[in-house]
Amino acid sequence: MDKKINKIYVIVFGILFFGISFFAWFKPADDFSYTERRHLDKFPTLNKETILSGKFMSEFEEYTLDQFPFRDDFRSIKSINHLYVFGQKDNNDVYIADGYVSKIDYPLSEKTMNNAINKFNSIYKKYIDGTDAKVYYSIIPDKNCFLAEKNGYPAYSFESMKEYMNENLSDMKYIDIYDLISVSDFYYTDTHWKQENIIDVAKTLSKEMGVMLEAEYEKVTLDIPFYGVYYGQLGLPMKPDKISYLNNKMFEECIIVNHETGKEIPMYSIEKAKGRDPYEMFLSGSISVITIENPNATTSKELVIFRDSYGSSLVPLLVEGYSKITMIDARYINERMIGYYVDFDKQDVLFIHSSSVINNPIAFK
Repeated sequence: MDKKINKIYVIVFGILFFGISFFAWFKPADDFSYTERRHLDKFPTLNKETILSGKFMSEFEEYTLDQFPFRDDFRSIKSINHLYVFGQKDNNDVYIADGYVSKIDYPLSEKTMNNAINKFNSIYKKYIDGTDAKVYYSIIPDKNCFLAEKNGYPAYSFESMKEYMNENLSDMKYIDIYDLISVSDFYYTDTHWKQENIIDVAKTLSKEMGVMLEAEYEKVTLDIPFYGVYYGQLGLPMKPDKISYLNNKMFEECIIVNHETGKEIPMYSIEKAKGRDPYEMFLSGSISVITIENPNATTSKELVIFRDSYGSSLVPLLVEGYSKITMIDARYINERMIGYYVDFDKQDVLFIHSSSVINNPIAFK
């Protein structure tokens, strides 16, 4: 009996081993992982030089890890073991708290904050100092500010970040939006905030800059599942978010230009919403320079906003009050090029970034 059972075990194991091996060798290589939001490694170049140098075997190992059959299923099993079997509080710094997925952002780094401070101060001194532009800045608290500490995860003080930035930035007026935000303003599976929940943020920012916003919007919810960036990093099956946007007729007459391509883009790209990252539907995602001209603005004022990806969903709510808005992502443009797009004079200038970007060591390096 024992021999028969052992024989069955060997046969089953052999079928699984050779079946998976056969599938791994002959299945077409996947180009992109939608759960991890990254391109996967391709089969490495095979020749005499790569073999002798060891490069082939090194790259082949990475290739096999990326292209392993049922990779996402095994990642889910790993996460389940980490979080529910072994009782670990996170999986590769990604955790679930109060139904939201977030990523540990700790500790607060002065060196990293200085990267952002030096970048902002350099732009100020090179282009804005001595002009009649009015300069403001604000910090967007990320999910961890509302989830981490109360759920037992490492967390830094947002107040400490704010005080350090206040002490070291050039003549910029701080606009505090912290008390306007709560964890419910964020997507469950993504790092970003929901546009429909930040109208009060837009009104506060604009009011501090001397502009009143009164526009009304229609909320449009897309029938597209939104699996945010943390969904793939966690590796657990979760209910997807729904993505919504706020629309009105004013947006239809705005002229919006992507200055990387010189082409016009829509305020909201439904094509992008159906792509790899639905959040890129807001002003087409990460673009270094965008201008928005609004012929129906309530003022003739102009706004220059230095922003990160959070700004993509925020800026449409500011359009009502400005005849022209220039959006600049200082992470993706050489500082010397800014002067080609903006002649600083009497504009409102707003630097607004999330705390996670300010504390990211490579964001403004």
